[in-house]
Amino acid sequence: MDTFLETYFPNVYDIQEEIVNSIWETLYMVSVTALIAGVLGILLGITLVVTEEDGILESRQVYNFLERAVNVFRSVPFIIMLALIAPITRLLVGTSIGTTAAIVPLVVGTVPFYSKQIQNALLEVDQGVIEAAEAMGSSPVEIIFRVYLKEGLPSIIRVSSVTIVNLIGLTTMAGAIGGGGLGNLAIARGYNRNQADVTLVSTAVILIIVFATQFIGNRLVKKTSH
Repeated sequence: MDTFLETYFPNVYDIQEEIVNSIWETLYMVSVTALIAGVLGILLGITLVVTEEDGILESRQVYNFLERAVNVFRSVPFIIMLALIAPITRLLVGTSIGTTAAIVPLVVGTVPFYSKQIQNALLEVDQGVIEAAEAMGSSPVEIIFRVYLKEGLPSIIRVSSVTIVNLIGLTTMAGAIGGGGLGNLAIARGYNRNQADVTLVSTAVILIIVFATQFIGNRLVKKTSH
């Protein structure tokens, strides 16, 4: 194996430890961001659903404010978002460069996208089931947990998988400005130093992570569908 790498991927062979470290950095960014953005996105998505017109907690003021805020943040290109919130990132983690620092803009960039995905997923829940729960005297909290989240689980898993794939792409952009991970490796070594084998391997690993995410998501959707 070492002979094969040294022959066909000489630059990769020289930085094997750095590649492994970059893979862990990418997985770290994706997992931590997915956890934080997942909680915030679900809360925001639920709020959008229940406060919209004819929602179980209808509130035009709350809905209009949140929808506009989400649409504004979704409209800002992520690479610009990185620069815009750099002062906030430095305030929170002490620096705007590095793997941990990249999590702040990644969360800000992911939450609006994910919340809209959650909103769309929950809107697929049969309105008749919601009305039946209301008729039985279920409280808004009970409807959210027992109807929206339970009945919408397959759709929630599906959009979560899509969001994680999108998040993996964002980590590569974060790497372009020193965020670490495979994106940083592909740019700093593969592109800037003209090491095509490093770029190739970095891309291949990113694709493997994406395919694994999609596979797991599809299996979970099948198991929870009824």
